[in-house]
Amino acid sequence: MTDEKVARPANPTIAQIREVGQPPAVRGRRNSEHWVADAYQRRISPYLTRVLLRTPITANGVTWLMVATGASAAFALLIPGMPGAMLAAVLGQLQMLWDCSDGEVARWRQTTSPKGVFIDRVGHYTAEGLIPIALGMRAAGFPEAGWLDSPWPLIGALVSVMVLYNKALNDMVHVSRAYNNLTRLEERAEVAAPRSGGLRRVRSLARFFPFHRAYHSVELTLLALVAAVGDVIAGDLAVTRFLVAFLAVFGVVTIVGHLASILSSSRLR
Repeated sequence: MTDEKVARPANPTIAQIREVGQPPAVRGRRNSEHWVADAYQRRISPYLTRVLLRTPITANGVTWLMVATGASAAFALLIPGMPGAMLAAVLGQLQMLWDCSDGEVARWRQTTSPKGVFIDRVGHYTAEGLIPIALGMRAAGFPEAGWLDSPWPLIGALVSVMVLYNKALNDMVHVSRAYNNLTRLEERAEVAAPRSGGLRRVRSLARFFPFHRAYHSVELTLLALVAAVGDVIAGDLAVTRFLVAFLAVFGVVTIVGHLASILSSSRLR
């Protein structure tokens, strides 16, 4: 291996950015690559990346934009009615777009670093921790008088704790492997697959009702938008409250299933 940097043009083409910034090792990641990135954002991100490469902003600077955008999506939900939900959904998409481009900038400029990975984790933990809290406040009728007397802010905070705990489980796997001097875990389906046949069947059933995917910032903001539409139709906050209750109940199921899946897979071997 060599630490020498490869000379690259200052104004790359979209094709060049795709070749360097989106290698198979990135596009094929099972957990790190969000489905919206695979579905359409990786088609858009090279155009944003080409603009960013013409500026002095660093890859870590782009990641900080992702952090700020994700947090802003949560605060947008505190704006009552459809305007807040629509703004949050747009910001949720923009957060993921920054998330695609920061790695492309780093790979093109050959500036990938542990600090960049750390800031990326900060961004996802921040957004996915704040959005459920904002949803709980929204379900309570914030900023109307009396919203603090409602149970929904507490439920939203509990959902936030569950989301963060569930995310931390993945990082706990990597920490446990590092403590035992094991190699870096590969993001392959067979590694994450439970060894128990019963758990494998339960896991396959979850594909038909993937409720565990609802706890990412993109899904949370989209669900908040759908709930806001339902609230307009219903004339109250019933649908948003149902969403928060759903997230609370299935958050417990998600954590239990995630724990069982980790402990019964090859990830800790």
